[in-house]
Amino acid sequence: MFPDFSSPGSARRRGFSAVAATVAAVAGLVVATQLGGVAMAGTIASGTQFYADPNSQVVKWDAANPGDAREPAIASQIASVSQGIWFSNYRPSTVQSDVSAVTTAAAAAGKTPVLVVYEIPNRDCGGASAGGAPDISSYENYIQSFANGLGSHQVIVILEPDSLALQTCLSSQQATDRDNAIAFAGAHLKSADPAAKVYLDAGHSSWNSPSAQAAALNAAGVKTSSDGIFSNVSNFQTTASEVSYDKQVLAALGSPSNLHIVVDTSRNGNGPAGSAWCDPSGRALGQAPTANTGDAAVDAFLWIKPPGEADGCADAAGTFDPALAYALITNGGGPPPTSPSSTPSTTPSTTPSTTPSTTPSTTPSTTPSTPPSTTPSSPPSSSPAGCQVTYTRTNEWAGGFTANVSITSSKALSSWTVGFTYGGDQQITNSWNGNHTQSGRNVTLTSLSYNGSIGAGQTLTGVGVQGTWTSSDAAPSAFTLNGVACH
Repeated sequence: MFPDFSSPGSARRRGFSAVAATVAAVAGLVVATQLGGVAMAGTIASGTQFYADPNSQVVKWDAANPGDAREPAIASQIASVSQGIWFSNYRPSTVQSDVSAVTTAAAAAGKTPVLVVYEIPNRDCGGASAGGAPDISSYENYIQSFANGLGSHQVIVILEPDSLALQTCLSSQQATDRDNAIAFAGAHLKSADPAAKVYLDAGHSSWNSPSAQAAALNAAGVKTSSDGIFSNVSNFQTTASEVSYDKQVLAALGSPSNLHIVVDTSRNGNGPAGSAWCDPSGRALGQAPTANTGDAAVDAFLWIKPPGEADGCADAAGTFDPALAYALITNGGGPPPTSPSSTPSTTPSTTPSTTPSTTPSTTPSTTPSTPPSTTPSSPPSSSPAGCQVTYTRTNEWAGGFTANVSITSSKALSSWTVGFTYGGDQQITNSWNGNHTQSGRNVTLTSLSYNGSIGAGQTLTGVGVQGTWTSSDAAPSAFTLNGVACH
């Protein structure tokens, strides 16, 4: 058995910047270049098959929920597809055997694994994603052990997402130390396994300018310690925008012939939702992993962030959420929604490890996303005789918040509509496991196709909201359920 690896959530979260306009202006040209002429590939063989981890969270969910109506689609369109295998929990004593277990199994299957190293000291500038190695010396020792587990197998290593795009909290000396550590890591990984392809952090097209990102990459030895750059990890920028941006970064580096591009396409099928970074609705699966990119500058399109693993709003960061996974499928024109015969019984038990650096330094607490797995014991009614709606603020920071909503009904329901009135000037920007509308301070949440049923006397959990506030985040009141006043 492999260790249980998962992504720590969305750490790629900068809002749109001036560079976005520049990238968008040439995106159409990039698409035309990619689609025209004979298909080409970068330095990775175009027929390369990427390894799907048989112990990923989505595979485990699939095995545990065979009766869930979403399971066939999730199994075929996500669980069976290669995704990044994240090393984000600092376990120096086992990392060599952990890596070896993956690379050996992948080699036996004739496939190439995608390994994500996320252990740099002062990760996320000491914010909610803080973790990794305690210091640079420990990090370099960890990297040596990681490298020893690679063997001589073909692997792709995504080295330290965010580490170069996000250095604003570091002193000049700390930035230099980090750059040197990443250069050490890249060189050591490639020396230990000449078949390894190592890529360094380029952020994404709506974060830093190409010249600024190129300077950061140059300081980390990208030209001599890597095979190129990666971008869009855990973000939603379009593939065309990313390829255009990445080519501008390489041009700013002097267009070195040994450097190529990798783009995370796991959730960018519908592009970004404005500047929303945390489990935004309406997103879709992107281009399936392939090395046949149609562009000699691009080595691969990969699913580095596992689709369905939360960013920290819909669920604990890095936790697999079937509602998110299924939405990525259906939003892209996949199987139409059905009425599940059962719903997942698992709920997250951990707190999020990752949250955006541009929002609070504390992460949203665990927000179970799965509705009750039991079915109503009596015929559903359209309105409850008695009810209780509980609104629990799970996180608050200057100008923002997240909250969970639980619903209890004395009678069985086949659908639900919750109403309440905010006591402050809150504005909801995102919701999960429910649709939301807002008029002034009045909010309405409605059920989705798979979680409308509430059994008599049962409590539905997993509904939540994210929003902003300016002068007051005062608690809401006047709760109703299907038009009836609740406790």
